[in-house]
Amino acid sequence: MKRNIQVLLLLFLGVGLLHICLLTDLYLRYVRAGLRPVLIASGVLLIALGAVSAARDGFPFDRPRPNGAHSHGHHHGHHHGHGHAGGPKVAWLLYVPALTILFLAPPALGSYTASRGDAEAPKAPASAPGDTLFPALPSGEVVEMSLNDFSSRAVWDTGGTLKGHTVRLTGFVTPGRHGTWYVSRLVISCCAADARVRKVRVHGATAPPADAWVAVTGTWHPTGKVGTDDASPALDATAVRRVPTPKDPYNDVARP
Repeated sequence: MKRNIQVLLLLFLGVGLLHICLLTDLYLRYVRAGLRPVLIASGVLLIALGAVSAARDGFPFDRPRPNGAHSHGHHHGHHHGHGHAGGPKVAWLLYVPALTILFLAPPALGSYTASRGDAEAPKAPASAPGDTLFPALPSGEVVEMSLNDFSSRAVWDTGGTLKGHTVRLTGFVTPGRHGTWYVSRLVISCCAADARVRKVRVHGATAPPADAWVAVTGTWHPTGKVGTDDASPALDATAVRRVPTPKDPYNDVARP
């Protein structure tokens, strides 16, 4: 039975990885897009290892034992409580993560993670902030911005390039305290385990349900002294529109 578990676990994990990488985009819930080739190679390797193990052991995997070996195993099991299985029955639980990836992929991280982690403050520019570091925004239209770009300008842009402009930010809803809420994104360097929080507080609009993806249109809401750590990104909303969940939820790039 132990060999059955090992071989089938390898096969299920391999098929699960190939399923989320080749047939769907579900892998983007867990890792960066650039890691797709590594996941495909890992899936192929796991299937190959499972196939080699199955071929080596034959079918069924548990070959009939000689009478002497069976008797010895029975005697040993009688004294040690393992029985005929050759391993603990709890080993079957190893199938759970493999089958979960294959049939019920967990969702991407969302408001639960964002609400329990402090938003990573935008880093101060290497030199004095100004128009050279923050180019002027287009006038007379709604400017699509990433949360990272908006947050950097809101905190460090003493030149005030956000003033007088209507911007649109896209992210998921994160509830705050006392009825406040944020439009948020989680950004990763490698995988979901290293996710960093980006969020902008929204004023003047009722919060949609938590984790709903929205496009928030509005104007900059100055908070704190710009150019210092006291400033924080915030927006006075004029419109909030529900949007579909993006294919790559961790990619904080402004839509064209």
